[in-house]
Amino acid sequence: MWDKLRDNIKFIQLGDGLILLISLGLVVSLTAHYWLAPAGEKIIIKRGGELFLTASLMHPFTVAIPGPLGLTQVEVYHQRARVVSDPSPRQLCVHQGWISRAGEVAICLPNQVSIEIAGTTRHYDSLNY
Repeated sequence: MWDKLRDNIKFIQLGDGLILLISLGLVVSLTAHYWLAPAGEKIIIKRGGELFLTASLMHPFTVAIPGPLGLTQVEVYHQRARVVSDPSPRQLCVHQGWISRAGEVAICLPNQVSIEIAGTTRHYDSLNY
């Protein structure tokens, strides 16, 4: 096995090595930026685009948010949040699961409810004007 590897290494050119190093650096930097994002401190719940509730993630609680289709149930536990139930037909926000990092969002579009995790600094998913 090692002989085969040693035979194949001689075919790697300088450009191949540079691309390999750049790719490895990109993977490490993206991992550090996205995977190791700071944990959130509070939850922001909006209904119909309007602020419904802002609360700390430090204490567990459950809240029901009324929307056009019915109630959306949100649970906060161990400094993370999730949509437990939603009357939307496809259940996309329920399937998203737990969110805990600053800037993460779960949106239930048919019921017009969104939950966002906020931290000390505001991260923007996109900018518009």
